[in-house]
Amino acid sequence: MNSGDAAGIGSAVRTGIRRRSRRVMVGGVPIGGDAPVSVQSMTKTKTGDIEATVAQVLALEEAGCDIIRITVNDREAADALPAIVRRVHIPVVADIHFNHVFALKALEAGVSKVRINPGNIGSRDRIHEVLRAARERGVPIRIGVNSGSLEEDILERHGYPTAEALYESAMRHVEICEEFGFSDIVISVKSTDVRLMIDAYRLVAERTDYPLHLGVTEAGTTRVGTVKSAVGIGALLADRIGDTIRVSLTDDPVKEIEVGKEILRSLGLATRNVELITCPTCGRLEVDLFSITRELEEALGHLKKPVKVAILGCAVNGPGEAREADIGVACGKGVGILYRKGEVLRRVKEEEIVSAVIEEVMKFQPET
Repeated sequence: MNSGDAAGIGSAVRTGIRRRSRRVMVGGVPIGGDAPVSVQSMTKTKTGDIEATVAQVLALEEAGCDIIRITVNDREAADALPAIVRRVHIPVVADIHFNHVFALKALEAGVSKVRINPGNIGSRDRIHEVLRAARERGVPIRIGVNSGSLEEDILERHGYPTAEALYESAMRHVEICEEFGFSDIVISVKSTDVRLMIDAYRLVAERTDYPLHLGVTEAGTTRVGTVKSAVGIGALLADRIGDTIRVSLTDDPVKEIEVGKEILRSLGLATRNVELITCPTCGRLEVDLFSITRELEEALGHLKKPVKVAILGCAVNGPGEAREADIGVACGKGVGILYRKGEVLRRVKEEEIVSAVIEEVMKFQPET
């Protein structure tokens, strides 16, 4: 990519236009171009346990996962992969480090993408063998760079992990692919340091047009990891950088999808699920808003319908904000005023709010 193109991308990012990236197909899911930002996760089972792994992928599908990554770290995992791929419904990415044989087996198993760094799998013949097999099957490769595992010569040159070091490592692997005429590539430059991660992705975004997989690596527990991921991934998406995301949490992977979807919804980048808006509550609250919102979240959280639901706890801001949602409730003392698209429907008792909202959501017809 020439410097004029890179400058154009930097200008586009600064002016709020979505970064132009080339499109890559991961099975039936597009990454890059003008495709919606997809949400990924990774299984946390032993891949060799086919039943457990398939069950986890199916649960992730139900939660709205678009693409699933599965580790292929030993022969048992490689042997299990064909059965797993056959039994799930979303594209499978094989996560591989160093071993070109496992990469070849994953491609034979029918995976939709391989996460591998070509410079780490040995001789040029091995690299060529993997890239040729991927090209023949139309399977892209994600080059995944991590600040915790940079090459020694790059670390010596930069002194410690920097944005330039992450960029240099990523481009080293990209150039290997390009030497073999392979350009079906997605790039990630992850770090547990949110500031470093943001700077590295911005650098790659300005200098290349490859699609970007965003993530804060080893983000931590659900509480801490959610905050770090929302800040890091959200900042880049707000700058119109990023084509697919993965939230890394030390928790059930379904939580990763829930957080990822919320990040997209908060930026207006996902409209496939119910969006529940609630007030933080204060001393003016005169209903049990905590119970109401918990019940609604449980009932509607996975409903694949683009509906904005607002549940507000008092008469100060409630009526105005409830009118702005598709379905809204402004609560008073033991009651709520139910709205649909800004129009008052009726008054409902506190104990009827949950059922009334669910009924209206089910009846609601989103505009097409």
